[in-house]
Amino acid sequence: MPKLTFHGQSAFTVETEDGTRLVIDPFFDDSPVSDIKRAEAGPVDYVLCTHGHFDHFADAIPLARETGATLVSTFEIVSFAETQGIANTHPMHIGGAFDFPFGRAKMTPAIHGGQVHGDETGRFTTTPGGFLLHLDGRRIYHAGDTALTLDLQLLRGKVDVAILPIGDNFTMGPEDAAAAVGLVEPEVVIPVHYDTWPLIAQDPERFRDLVGDRARVQVMGPGDAFAP
Repeated sequence: MPKLTFHGQSAFTVETEDGTRLVIDPFFDDSPVSDIKRAEAGPVDYVLCTHGHFDHFADAIPLARETGATLVSTFEIVSFAETQGIANTHPMHIGGAFDFPFGRAKMTPAIHGGQVHGDETGRFTTTPGGFLLHLDGRRIYHAGDTALTLDLQLLRGKVDVAILPIGDNFTMGPEDAAAAVGLVEPEVVIPVHYDTWPLIAQDPERFRDLVGDRARVQVMGPGDAFAP
């Protein structure tokens, strides 16, 4: 089964059974909570970005450049990365899926902002999203940054592990994220995108209480690993 390592905010390293390493939403060097710096990320085969905000994308281009990893994101983000010299890319968009060597990845809708960090022209503003990954027989949904939306119910029965933001102000808070759990009905839910700054301070134990028996809440700190 895949192993997920949390690095704070919404950043994860995912390692599959065959040793393939994916990094989702890399935010290391400027993160006040990350357990590692970008140089410590180790070998990386793929970098997946849900959207272009700095706390999900700041290390994506340098990480792809330094490791040779393939950057996977929306067409616009990939196009911007290519202007920055990134050669290994795979463009996708919302609702589309692709069978990679590591497994299947589908981009899902998210309601959020589309600015791309580093794009000074505004030409590459894009639609934010999430990823539904099929890895080693497990279905992992990284929601990215999103508001509560009824579209989430379309994922019901299709998710084993849901990674959901709970920070509020910019994304769902604990109440809305708990409602999202009711729509998706995952086996396990991992809360993210909280406590990085005071503006998104939350108590994950309160989220656990709100979820109740609808799912198992796996609270992770930076550096924690979990094999679902």
